[in-house]
Amino acid sequence: MSNPRLVIAVAIGLTIGLAVVLPLAWLINNRDWGVGLMLAVPFIVYGLMRLARVLEAWARTPPPPPGPGDSRSGRPPRS
Repeated sequence: MSNPRLVIAVAIGLTIGLAVVLPLAWLINNRDWGVGLMLAVPFIVYGLMRLARVLEAWARTPPPPPGPGDSRSGRPPRS
């Protein structure tokens, strides 16, 4: 797997999406006042879309190049 951040971002996004959408749908369906929540749905969807963009940006950020003192560079650090 070349980018484990992408898998983590998808898992976080799906978990948060389900944690928000399922209770919201249940409240709208089962409560008399739940219909009033329909006014908040566009804002909630917008927030979830913004979260998805932030997670995608985080997942697609390339790792920093190894520096001279980095242990992954293959050289011992200079003293």
